[in-house]
Amino acid sequence: MSLSAADPAPRPAAAPVRQLSLFGAEAADPAVGDLAGLLAGPGRITRMGGTARISVPVADAWRVHVLVAELTRRALPAAWEPGYTVRTAYTSVLTPLAAAWLRAGVQTPPARLHLDGRRLRLWLAAAGRPDEGGYLLGLDPGAPHSWPLVGAALAAAGLPATLTAPATLTAPTEPPAESGPPVAFAPLTAPAAPAYRISGRRRLARLAELTGEAPPAVPAGIWPGN
Repeated sequence: MSLSAADPAPRPAAAPVRQLSLFGAEAADPAVGDLAGLLAGPGRITRMGGTARISVPVADAWRVHVLVAELTRRALPAAWEPGYTVRTAYTSVLTPLAAAWLRAGVQTPPARLHLDGRRLRLWLAAAGRPDEGGYLLGLDPGAPHSWPLVGAALAAAGLPATLTAPATLTAPTEPPAESGPPVAFAPLTAPAAPAYRISGRRRLARLAELTGEAPPAVPAGIWPGN
């Protein structure tokens, strides 16, 4: 059938609409509390007087660019050192985070650590990478006492994960009573640093949903769903 001048023009196909997760990275504006995601991974927080600073060792130059941009979005000027380590300045803005994470000077996750999309996004930027078994979220090798609490927070976010650690590191066999169920350990055909491995199609889709689209500096194939 031909169209006459009076017939309406065919409508272009509508672009697919991406659904936003209630707890995803795009569900709220960036906040300083999001930096808990860095502390769940390899990041460390230290105090000096009434101020605090966060330092994050990273393995790749692109991670430096992404983290500096994310810290700047939260009005936290940052610098980096060769090697690479990204650091904030000492600031009173980070004092509440230090109070939540430092117990007698030892960095320990809060008992009710919550990992939403914005926090997970920062963790991925600092230490996330795919491997043949799924997706790895790197941990602080010097803080094995914190791993069970972090694992419990991942499970609460709908991302139950398996702890992988080199044989040279001593991981706790049981979490503290307040941290939830025992942690599953993978056979020690593990990466060179401790990490939680998220595997399975649904869990990886959940991770991609929570963390949103890859920042522009991320190489192809690194970000979940990318």
